[in-house]
Amino acid sequence: MSLTFHWFLPTNGDSRHVVGGGHGTPATASGRDRPPTVAYLSQIARAAEDLGFVGALTPTGAWCEDAWLTTAMVSQNTERLKFLVAFRPGFVSPTLAAQMASTFQRQTGGRLLLNVVTGGESHEQRAYGDFLDKDDRYRRTGEFLRIVRGLWEGKSVDLNGEHLRVEDATLARLPDPVPEVYFGGSSPAAGEVAARYVDTYLTWGEPPAAVAEKIAWIRSLAAKEGRTLRFGIRLHVITRDTSEQAWAEANRLLDGFDSDTVASVQAGLARSESEGQQRMLALHGGGSRDGHGLEIHPNLWAGIGLVRGGAGTALVGSHDEVAERIKEYADLGIEEFVLSGYPHLEEAYWFGEGVLPKLQAQGLWQHPFEKPAAPSAQVPFAGAGR
Repeated sequence: MSLTFHWFLPTNGDSRHVVGGGHGTPATASGRDRPPTVAYLSQIARAAEDLGFVGALTPTGAWCEDAWLTTAMVSQNTERLKFLVAFRPGFVSPTLAAQMASTFQRQTGGRLLLNVVTGGESHEQRAYGDFLDKDDRYRRTGEFLRIVRGLWEGKSVDLNGEHLRVEDATLARLPDPVPEVYFGGSSPAAGEVAARYVDTYLTWGEPPAAVAEKIAWIRSLAAKEGRTLRFGIRLHVITRDTSEQAWAEANRLLDGFDSDTVASVQAGLARSESEGQQRMLALHGGGSRDGHGLEIHPNLWAGIGLVRGGAGTALVGSHDEVAERIKEYADLGIEEFVLSGYPHLEEAYWFGEGVLPKLQAQGLWQHPFEKPAAPSAQVPFAGAGR
């Protein structure tokens, strides 16, 4: 088995400090240090491609650039990297979304992955004209994916659902290959959608015991639908040659958190309707000014969540330690890792050159764009017959 690794395109801006925001909170000022230009994002994407990351996640929301448009442009500056495009099903019709995905596949040579984000913040949804409550949004997501999957299978779709209605919907050209669907959510309504419609279930970086519970929960629901899913995890990484260097970097990032910004972000996130976001908040409990005080499992640090919504934990340690934690999650059933780090360009190299070779040596990873080296022919020593 070869684990799959994805990187992250910071379409909210990048920095040598943590760029906060997300889940209804705006990006912090540090996001202006490296604006999310196509040129800079392409630089990150090319680095990720060379290092062996399969894809790159782009976020969605008012705090960042549009994921569809940005990845369409960045894709033209890469050759093999896939794009895990986050999108919200309430903002576009299912037939149009299926058509957009089909077009993206043809124009990029099949490099689209879809991260379906139902949306956990009603006030942000309303800004986009969506006034459904959370449970209704999940039911709509299920109807949306039912329509999209039918269209991708070449069917003519008619559905008069609770939230969506289409008549005689078809696609003139089908996507090849059909995009894989990624999805995350911790509520009962989210679990039902995952079990029925998605290919890979994503969780944020909780301690292994909590992740194991989630995997068992989703597996059980999927089994009732006669389906099996892949599982992935979303984490930040701070990996260095030594553990001391990695924790020094974590503390440097922590020292850069302005107390007023932390208070403002935490107040905003406390209002979140997302069960996953509330689980993230519970991990750091408001924070500590000491990096190791936020270590909630060996090498799992909750400090990022003090200023950033969504994924709020990072793997921190030496390359060997980070590789060991990845193996620990893999042993639970996690096959895909969606990673990021500040700044995203430099941290991609730290991980790609430091951790991936460790995993390759253990037989846990193979560079996806390189063929295994063929055994070399044995050449006798030149002086053997003398």
